Amino acid sequence: MSDRVSLWLARHGETVWHAENRYAGGDSDIDLTSAGHEQASDLGRWSLRHGIEVVVSSPVRRAQETAQPSASAIGADLVVCPGLKEVAFGVAEGRTAAEIESSDAAVMAAFRDDPVANPFPGAESAADAAARGAGTLREIAAEHAGRKVLVVAHNTLLRLALCELLGIPPAQYRRVFPRLDNTAVAEVVVPLDGHGLAALRSLNVPTRAAPT
Repeated sequence: MSDRVSLWLARHGETVWHAENRYAGGDSDIDLTSAGHEQASDLGRWSLRHGIEVVVSSPVRRAQETAQPSASAIGADLVVCPGLKEVAFGVAEGRTAAEIESSDAAVMAAFRDDPVANPFPGAESAADAAARGAGTLREIAAEHAGRKVLVVAHNTLLRLALCELLGIPPAQYRRVFPRLDNTAVAEVVVPLDGHGLAALRSLNVPTRAAPT
């Protein structure tokens, strides 16, 4: 058996807060749009084409609704993992950056400068979220070693986890990974020793099949 495991990571489909780019943390139960459901279907077809054997999801409904078509396509039960829950954004929850800036420009400026040192008031620590996300992905890799695994989670949690796995300071996550596209996939190769650095093979690869 190899001492490294590839995981394919995907952000959930588009939600009703997508157009306004509102902060949606793990406690915000936001609906997918019709486009988001179509993206979930595309991800399901991608999973079947690419031989995915295990589908793991965040417990948040928008992630589970995105992941379920993939699990159904491959004939497997959806695995729900609490450690993949999105970061909690505190006072930013449900608000746009512009709304936060208009009410407290200093809070928004400090967050943009260093989101680890200056989280939104009441938010989960970005450093803690990075460790939680990376640790969860390492556990998933170890549990399903030798199988092709799709993980469906969230924009901020996955970016922070990738930084932690790749040895990038979590404070740089917004600069290094500006955005994960909805239901696009990233392949990360995770060592099974529990602490070695991972390798990123691809990022934001579309899952909709090209027209023939």
